[in-house]
This record gives sequence, structure tokens and C-alpha cells, in this order.
Amino acid sequence: MRTAVLVSGGGANLQPILDLRERLPEMELVGVISSSAEAFALERAKKAGVPTYLVERALFPNSGSFCSALKNKLQDLDAELVVCAGFKEKLSFSLLHFFRNRVIAVQPVLFPAFCTGVLDPAKALHETLALGVRVTGATAYFMTIDDNGYGPIIAQQTVPVLQSDSVGELTTRVMEEGEWKVLPAAVELYCKGRLRVAADKVLISDEAGIN
Repeated sequence: MRTAVLVSGGGANLQPILDLRERLPEMELVGVISSSAEAFALERAKKAGVPTYLVERALFPNSGSFCSALKNKLQDLDAELVVCAGFKEKLSFSLLHFFRNRVIAVQPVLFPAFCTGVLDPAKALHETLALGVRVTGATAYFMTIDDNGYGPIIAQQTVPVLQSDSVGELTTRVMEEGEWKVLPAAVELYCKGRLRVAADKVLISDEAGIN
């Protein structure tokens, strides 16, 4: 499965995908594409021997022209699966329509909690603490053509909320115990051909291909 990863920052969520190659021969990482020349994720990819590309958001006058260039790069790479790993830019209808049910992302929220309107992950984490929620977590999902921050659920991982948590502490725990688990798990399921979407619901087949 020819897989491209979109990044914008440090690449903390990229690393589990790079590590996944050791046990997932079905996945071929054809490139890591960054929207920022300063992204440390590019160094992670280079160190791992993965081709890197820069489609710098700052060089484009608007989101539409940026996404058009990004889509062209993905097509040039003949990408079959797109993974958003700390990608900060909003994706266009055209790109998401072309790669419908082929763009996987992760959020520090257990859907459908806090999924009203457009999901703001930072606000959701603050509200989790403010409301006294006992359990939170991370969700890997297929991005929809609206790019509203949530979509059909592929995998979820619960994470406890401690009474002593600060936003920073909770953010780190959700990332390490949640996002780093569900994102590679979702990619693995896709690359093994075990996912399909029906009526906006993700169905997962067993290893024998029986739903």
C-alpha cells in the first residue's frame, strides 16, 4: 500500500508510522510531505530513509492553491493512502473527495464526545478537565470531505484522566497512550485490506476476510 504522510511540526505522531514499517510489509512509505520547511518531522523521515517533500503553505496565496499543489504531489507519488500525522493545514474538498475514505487522521478525543460543529482538539482537552470527565482518549478516523475534525471511526483507545492533571499533562498522556497506539493500528488495518466504509460507518473484517 503506497502510503504518504502529511506533517507540519515535530513529527511525534509520524514516528509510530515510521516504526510500523518493521512489522507491516504491506505498507510502502513513499514520502513524507511537510507544509513547513522548519518541521523536525522532515529530519525524522530522512533519518529513517523515507523520501521527504516540501509543499510550503507560506508560499501559496490561499488554502485552495496550496491544497491543489498538495494533491498534485500526492498524485505524483501515486499515493493510495494518506496519513495526517500532526498536519495543521485544512484540506480542501477536492483533495478529500479524490482520496475519499483514504485519508486517516487522529484526534485526542473519544468520538462522538466534543464533536459538535468543527472539532477544536485544544478546546476539547480543556473542557475534558473542566467537566470532570474521568476517561478520555484518542480516535483514529477517516477524514470526511468537510475536514471538520472528525469522521467515521476506525480505532479508539481510552486514557484515564487524573484529578491532578494539567492540560499539558493530559495532552502528553493522550498522545503517548492514545494517539501513538490508534494511528498505526488504523494504518495497519487499512494496509491489510481489512477496512471498508458503509453508511458512514467503518466495518473491520477479521483476518480471514469475514465481516
